[in-house]
Order: sequence, then structure tokens, then C-alpha cells
Amino acid sequence: MQFYLDGFKVGDPFVCEAVGEPVDPDVLPDAVDVLIIGCGPAGLTLAAQLAAFPEIKVRIVERKGGPLELGQADGVACRTMEMFEAFGFSERVMKEACWINETVFWEPDKADRRNIVRSGRVQDTEEGLSEFPHVVLNQARVHEFFLDAMRKSPTRLQPNYSRHLIDLQIESGGSGAEGAGYPVTARLERTDQEHEGEVETVRARYVVGCDGAHSTVRKLLGLSMKGDSANQVWGVMDVLAVTDFPDIRMKAVIHSAGKGNLLIIPREGGYLVRLYIELDRLEEGERLERRNITSERLVEAARRILHPYTLEVKEIAWWSVYEIGQRLCDRFDDVPEEEVGERLPRVFIAGDACHTHSPKAGQGMNVSMADAFNLGWKLASVLLGRSKPELLYTYSAERRTVAQELIDFDRKFARMISAPPRAEDGSSDGVDPKEFQRYFVQQGRFTAGVATRYGPSLITAESVHQDLARGFVIGERFHSAPVIRLADAKPVHLGHTVKADGRWRIFAFADRRDPADLSSAIQRLCRFLEESPESPVRRHTPEGADIDSVIDVRAVFQQGHRELALQEMPSFLLPRKGRYGLVDYEKMFCPDLKSAEDIFEMRGIDRERGCLVVVRPDQYVAHVLPLDAHEELAAFFARFMLDANWRNPGLATRAPSWRSSE
Repeated sequence: MQFYLDGFKVGDPFVCEAVGEPVDPDVLPDAVDVLIIGCGPAGLTLAAQLAAFPEIKVRIVERKGGPLELGQADGVACRTMEMFEAFGFSERVMKEACWINETVFWEPDKADRRNIVRSGRVQDTEEGLSEFPHVVLNQARVHEFFLDAMRKSPTRLQPNYSRHLIDLQIESGGSGAEGAGYPVTARLERTDQEHEGEVETVRARYVVGCDGAHSTVRKLLGLSMKGDSANQVWGVMDVLAVTDFPDIRMKAVIHSAGKGNLLIIPREGGYLVRLYIELDRLEEGERLERRNITSERLVEAARRILHPYTLEVKEIAWWSVYEIGQRLCDRFDDVPEEEVGERLPRVFIAGDACHTHSPKAGQGMNVSMADAFNLGWKLASVLLGRSKPELLYTYSAERRTVAQELIDFDRKFARMISAPPRAEDGSSDGVDPKEFQRYFVQQGRFTAGVATRYGPSLITAESVHQDLARGFVIGERFHSAPVIRLADAKPVHLGHTVKADGRWRIFAFADRRDPADLSSAIQRLCRFLEESPESPVRRHTPEGADIDSVIDVRAVFQQGHRELALQEMPSFLLPRKGRYGLVDYEKMFCPDLKSAEDIFEMRGIDRERGCLVVVRPDQYVAHVLPLDAHEELAAFFARFMLDANWRNPGLATRAPSWRSSE
């Protein structure tokens, strides 16, 4: 972490200097840039990202009277942990959470099918998939980490609770009239006792519905969820219990003979355990509410499945029942497909508001936060005048594809985990527990959250030069690897330089030549980026701003860090920044040769030619190019970015301050 750029300050360096008027938790302003409906995982992810930009006026409202105290979701995928690192709280999550290291599988005992026996044991996530583990932590704690990030941001953003959205109106047309820059009008009803029934009106440039499966925003847009139900009821409970089941602190999948199936998820703290318990099938058209299901029934069902092991529940922290189903919305914004290109999106939906599925695969909270992370930087880039507003089309296009893949995976996963074990002689329908184990392993990249791959688009290039960096797949997340920082010999992860600050990254992986050689490709690249009028860094960075405030360029050399002289490296990689013109020494890296973790080998980078890897603000690889493809690099950014002197009063009436987030 870097701080003191603009002068020494006492106190917590993680707390940004406050900018602008503080948020009044009791009163909503008349107009905002972005109004977020809902304080779930998606809403808070979006709010925390936008809170980093003091130029953008954001409010987030929630129907409940305060923050979540006990959440339903708990699984945090490896990819989500990478995102938490970008927000600055991955270490806090890892310290508090329960790590899921291995998964065990149980099936009916062949000697006595009334009993269960362990049939398999696998590593939960494959080696090298991510530097972060798969963990479990109460959703309310995840919310608190985002709220803390908002409190420490320049805007000191905090939610306005006890507000229920009752109406949305979207003006047609573009700009010109008074207030046309705020084309969305939201009416919200107060639900707190002191102001119950009062209606507030807020005009917004953009509204984002993160208000859950029963989303009011979705309904007001005239959108609906489409899908089906498996007519299968499951119970879930968090318990403190005493048991002789040996794998109670492991993630365990249990298929029993004729008594149902069970999924065990150990929880944080060392004692708490979550049980997903198979119950009944519903009749066609039957509603779950008609079943009189009690917590005692869930406990008894769990005991039957665990036989011959015992289960003595001492306390139930939380329990619920649910029906398995998968549903998906046709689009995630307010623009019908036939009107794309004719008008721009102004209202979006994210998370459970546009896709729902069963909880056992642990994807709901993770995919919801990924929706918001995808949308947040795009809204900021458009509002700050950095990018063309057509960028916003890519949100629905990218994230609906991901949601469809999740629905397809969840449908098969839920079916297999709900099916009875196949009889030993194959005479009955059902699933072979060993087949489920194989499927679990095969789908490891998906459940870890790293299988997402965005197709070619305005912001994701074709894979023409993919052979230069086979381990940085275009459209997939930037897979971090260990490196040594040249200036101070500190071992770091390269991917951890990509923070949730809205900036693009260019990682220049040098060829074999000495980077001090003025004729080397890395030297020529740096001269182009620093001096040429066609340089994307020069074109898209406002005059007077720090050189890395929009596009952050970093270099990775092939030589060991002791073989290079810092003062002989390109001056562009030692930029002067801030009010004092201080030197940023954290732009250059070398392979971690001491630990035999050479990033060039690990990520399949062409040693003879080197390459450029362009990374989006949400940590996804947008392009791979040769080191000397200067014109092609500039042309890529020109597809969606605006020159720094561009201003559109309909989108950003306030000039961006382009404050450095280092």
C-alpha cells in the first residue's frame, strides 16, 4: 500500500481524506449520479467501488432499518477473494473465515446400506488455481467489510435505511432541457416509525436495482424471471452440535440409501456447522408454504442420514427451508434488444434481481458481487468522462452470459446432489456417488469462480496474439503470480497491484534483452507511451494529472532483481507524482527466482518476444499484444475511451478531479 503521496498525515493510512459534503443518513438529496436500490452483496460492492470517486454523487438505499445481522449466504470463492484483495480487505476475511481445504464424499455402506461410509476425499480447489483459498464466512460480515470500506472512502458513503422504492420513471430523449442530465426519477417511501409513509423523490443519472429475488426495480421495468422449479424441498440450518461423525469440520457430501442426502459446510469460529438437508418432493403445482416444516424435523432428518453416527444439536443459530429452482431475466438493463444503439441504458439490475439458483453450489453471493464489480467501473468511467457511454451496453451482454452458465451448472449440480444413490446392482434410478465426485472435481474452476471468460467486444479483444502469453487468457481474470519488486526486493503478487480504483493496467513483460539498453523493446515502448501524441496514456490522461491516474503501466523483466540497476531503467517507469513530484518506485518487477516461481514460466510468456497484457479495472484480461504493437495498443483504447479534454454536460457536469488512488 502506498500513502503520504501528497504530504505526511497522522492516523490510519487506510482512511482517505474526506472530500465534499458528508452523507446525511436521514435525508436523501434531490439529485444523484447513481442511486443504488438494496444493501445486499451486489449493492454494497457497487457502492464501495463508486465511493472511491469523490466526483460521483452516490446514494444507496435499503428497505430494512439497518445493516444485515445474520446472512444466509456464506461461501466465498477464490475469485471473490481476489476481488476482496482489490478492495483491501482480503486479509481480514482470511483471518476470520473458515477455510475449505478438502471435500469428502460419503455413500451407503455396501455391507449394510443403512449406514454410510466415506468413499472419497479430494482437494477442494486444484493446486495453483488461485493464491487465495475457498472460505466460508457469514454474509453479514462480508457486508460489514464493504460498509467499512465505504466509511473510509473519500465520500464517507453510508446507506440510507428504511426506504422502499415505489416508482421509477425514465425520461426519453437526450440532453438540453433542465434536468435532462437526470433522466430517471425514483420515488421512495419511508418505512421508519418517525417518518412512516413519507415519500421522497430523487432524480438520478443511473439507477441500479440490487434489491433481491423479488426486485421492485425489475418489476417496474416490466421484466420477469424465467425458469423452473425442481419440486424438491431442502432445509438449511446453522447449528452448534456434538457428534461422532468424523468429518464434521470438512465440507462433506453425503448420499444415504433411502433417507435423503446431506451437505455439511463447516463455518467460521471452529464450532458452528451448516447443514443442507434433503426433505420432500413437492407435488406438481404445490407451494412450499403449505408444508408444515419445523426445525425439529430438519434435525431428525439429519440424524437419519448420518446413521450410524449421532448428532446432538445444542443450539440452532438460524434455519430455513427452500425449493430448488433456477430463474433468469432476459436482460439486465432497461434497453430492449431491438433498441440497442438507439438509446443508452439508464437502469440496471444485478445479483438476485436478475438470476436465482440453489444455494448448495455456493455461487449466489459470489456471482452477485461479480455483477456489481463489472458494472461499477463502467459507470464511473462514463460519469467521469473517461469512456464513451456505449461502454454500458457491455454490462448486460457480459453478465447475462455468465448467469446463464451458472444456471446450467446449478441445474445439473442440484439434480445430482438431490438424487438418491444408485443401487449396487444398478437396478434403481439415481446417481453413482463416485460420478458426483468426478463431476465436482471437473467443475472445480467453475465453483472457484475462475471459469468466466468474456467474449470479444468493445473492451475485450480477439485472441490474435494469445500465443505470447498462454497463461493470461483474453477474457479471463488476470491470474496473479509471485514476483519481486525491483526497487525494494519485496516479494509480492503481481495481480495485487490491480485495485478497485477504476484504472486500466498495462503489464509489459520484457523480452530477454537488457532493459537498460536504449534500443530494447521495453525502452522503445516507454518512450512511445511517454512522448508520442498517439500514446493512450497521453491521450486519455488530463493535463496536470498523475501519469498513471487513468492507465497504470508496469513492467516485468526476465532478469533477477539483483542483476538490474534501478537508475538505468526507463524514466517512464519511475514517474514523478503528487504535489511534491515524489518518485513512484513500485512500477517494476522481476521473477521470483529464489522461490523458483518464474512468472514467465508459470504463465507461458514468450521469452524471446515478450508481450503486453492489458487488464481491465475489474481484473479481466482485455488484450495481449506484442511489445512493439504501439499503434494497435492505441487503437484498442480509442475504441471506448475519450480524449482527456472531452466533456459531455449530459453525463458529467463536474470536471473530474482524477485524484490518485495510490
